[in-house]
Parts: sequence; structure tokens; C-alpha cells
Amino acid sequence: MSQTSQPQERIRQGRALRKSAGRGSHKAIGNTKRDPIALLETSSKGRVERLIPLRYGRMLASPFAFYRGSAIVQAHDLAATPHTGISHQICGDCHLMNFGGFATPERNLVFDLSDFDETHPGPWEWDLKRLVASLTLCARHLGFKPGTADDIVAAAVNNYRDFMAKYAEMGALDLWYDKITLAGIFDKSQYAATRKVLARSMAKAQQRTHDNLLPKIGQKVDGRWMMTDAPPVLFHIHGGSTLFAADDDWMQIGHWESLANKLFNEYRTTLNSSHRQLLSYFKMQDLAFKVVGVGSVGTRCLVLLMTDDQDQPLFLQIKQAVKSVLAPYVPVGKSTFKHEGQRVVAGQRMMQATSDLFLGASTGPSGRHFYLRQLRDMKISAEVEVFDEFMLGRYALLCARTLARAHARAGGYAPEISGYIGKGAQFAEALVKYANGYADQVQKDFEAFRAACRTGRLMARSEEDFVADLYV
Repeated sequence: MSQTSQPQERIRQGRALRKSAGRGSHKAIGNTKRDPIALLETSSKGRVERLIPLRYGRMLASPFAFYRGSAIVQAHDLAATPHTGISHQICGDCHLMNFGGFATPERNLVFDLSDFDETHPGPWEWDLKRLVASLTLCARHLGFKPGTADDIVAAAVNNYRDFMAKYAEMGALDLWYDKITLAGIFDKSQYAATRKVLARSMAKAQQRTHDNLLPKIGQKVDGRWMMTDAPPVLFHIHGGSTLFAADDDWMQIGHWESLANKLFNEYRTTLNSSHRQLLSYFKMQDLAFKVVGVGSVGTRCLVLLMTDDQDQPLFLQIKQAVKSVLAPYVPVGKSTFKHEGQRVVAGQRMMQATSDLFLGASTGPSGRHFYLRQLRDMKISAEVEVFDEFMLGRYALLCARTLARAHARAGGYAPEISGYIGKGAQFAEALVKYANGYADQVQKDFEAFRAACRTGRLMARSEEDFVADLYV
């Protein structure tokens, strides 16, 4: 599709796409004649074996938790749904918990997408469908009435529509510079409840710095900072609390410094010269394995602790990047990256308004791919468990606006998408039906998953169970 035409012509081109994929067709939930357990087992291949039960244990908490950890299942299902044919870089795992606040290099707090493990070229609708299904599942999880969930989803989709129309008229540089700051949201909010939540979140973010994290998870031993083992969440690979099998190739390396050097040396070359200079002021102190999230549990995720001459810390997260779950299923669009870490880094830089200055990629032992970024630098996530109907609705609007900006920025197709959606409610009505239909399907998949755990087809363990066995 040409991007050289005038905006009004491009809007007409987008409107014409309704002939091949009517807006009402997006209510279809896709091909659900599959075994969700087999798909989950596929996505678990190559993970640290002893941590796979912990992944399943976290997914057992609720249908909403299951949804967070089963992006591969929805990717499979979406492959059989109608699509507009507009393909560009998308998030790939755009549920509501993959948005959040964090600090820019200038130390301003912004709100944006925060997880790009599954980023890949694909239909823009897929991100929006994953978001609205997560909103409905979350509303059900919190016990809200069905009509409330429908209203939240419809309002979110219409907010995406309205902001996409705004971005369709915006110049390329203005769009690229557009940021959503928490201070800006606070200043413009007319609701006391929203301002109270934002004030609390911004105050928390100010405390979530590397300086404050170091004494919580580390201590100085013989002049060197070391992180304290707290398995299964944090442990040293080559220490007494390791959860790695003895025959794992990383165990053969023998010492954390060899592993860190292998990952770090290539990573440095992916940064620009000024950031390499900044990084040179820090020296490695320790390396540990850190379990994060739900869907990522079992993939190789490390924390590298470094300090400068003033003993000030820098924590780098080293996270394994595997093939996106979207890759086998997208109807149009292929990733140009052979290195999965580079795929994640490039996708994040395209979609985020501002990215971590330490964001880079590397190849580890045995050819595994990784990306690196700062750990927990003034990061905040939504506390959805305490949201009432009003706050979930406000948060949904913010996520939808953020996604519209990310799509407009990454693809440059804002006029076409805006033309396709139009000004009415038809597209939103279809996605409300999709969200309900897919939430029903997730409930069925969750029941099948729970049965598989009960019968022993899958092994699921809670964190408490893990800890009890470790300290017997």
C-alpha cells in the first residue's frame, strides 16, 4: 500500500479495505479447533526444565493469568480471522499488563508499551484484539457486570479510533516526538480518583531506582557486591541454589564471569559510542538468574550487577529472545531479523516513544539470542487487582491511546487505519463481540489447562511449593 499519496487519498484507500474485510467481520474469534495444551508445550520447549512447572503454576491462578501466559494460543486462533492487509510492526502480546510507566533518559515518567518479546510485523488488528480480550477477562476476574466490560471495551476501541484519526493528520516528526507523560495525564485529569492513583504511582516510581534496589537484593562480600539467592525467583546459576540441571551447557561454563563476558562483549557493540563510554564507567560485580512475569518464566533471564567508582549501581536485565509466537501465524509480513534479540530491540525502538539508553542485543553460549536493558528503573505497573470499574475504564482508555500512537509511529499507516475504522461505532461493536467470544474461549482453554495439570499431563507448581522443597 502506497504511503506517498495525500492523507485524504490514503483515508479513502483504507475505507476501500472494508470490501475485503468488513468491519463487522472482526467479531470472529478464529480457528479454535486445536489443542491448547499442545501449543503451550510447544512454547515451553528450550526453557529451563525445572522452571516450566513454575510457569504453569503462575498461569493456574486465573483465566486472566492463563491468558497472559498463552500468547501462542491466540496467535494460532487469529491466523484464521479476517484482516485488513495492513501489516507493520506490532507488539504481539498487547494485553493490559504489558503497558506501564518508566523513566526516560531525561528522567521524565512516561506511559507506554513495556514488553516486546513477541514483537513482529503483522496485522494491527491483532494487537487491539489481544488488548480488548484482556480487558474483558480482567473485568470478569474483578467481578464486574458483563455490561460494564462491554462499555469499557467499546470506549477503549473508540478512543483508539479517535486518536488514530488525530495521528492521521499529524506530521511525521510531530508523531515521532509525541509522548504520554504521567505528569501530563495528571495535569489534564478532571477526576480526583485518577489523580490520586497517578500521584501514588509517581511517588512509587521515584523509589524504584537502582540505588534503592541494591541493599534489598544484595550485600557486599569481601569488597564485592553480590546478589542474595532467593530461589526460585533469584539464584546464582553456578551456586548451591541453582535450578539448572547438571548437564545444562551453561553449567559447563563453570563461572558467572565467563558467561557475563560472552554476553557483554557483543552487547557493547550494539550501543552507540556515547552509551558505550557511559557503560565503561561501570565494573561487573555479580550475575544471577531472575525469574520474571508469567509467559517468560523458564526462558533464560539474568541480572548483571555493575557499579561505578562511587559504588553506585547499574542493574542490567539480560533476557532471552526466542522466535516470536506470531511468526508461524501472521498472514502477511515477515521479520527481517535473523537475530531474535535484534528483532526485539528494533521493535521496541519503533513502537516506544522513548527507549532505554542501554537497550541492546547479544548472542550467548550455544547461539542463544538475548536483549539487554535496565532492570526496574523507575518502572511501575497497573495494580489492576484494586481497580474499580471507573479506574479500569480510565486505564483502558490510556492503553488504547498508547497503542494507537505506537501503531501510527511504527507503521506510518494512520490515515489508512483511520479510514478503515471510520467515525462510527461499527468497528467497536464488532470488537466487543470478539472480546466476549474470545474471553469465553479462554475460559474453556483454562479449564482444559487446569485438567491437564490435575491429571499430570502438565506439571504445575506454586512458588510456595517450590520454596518448601528447596529448603526441606
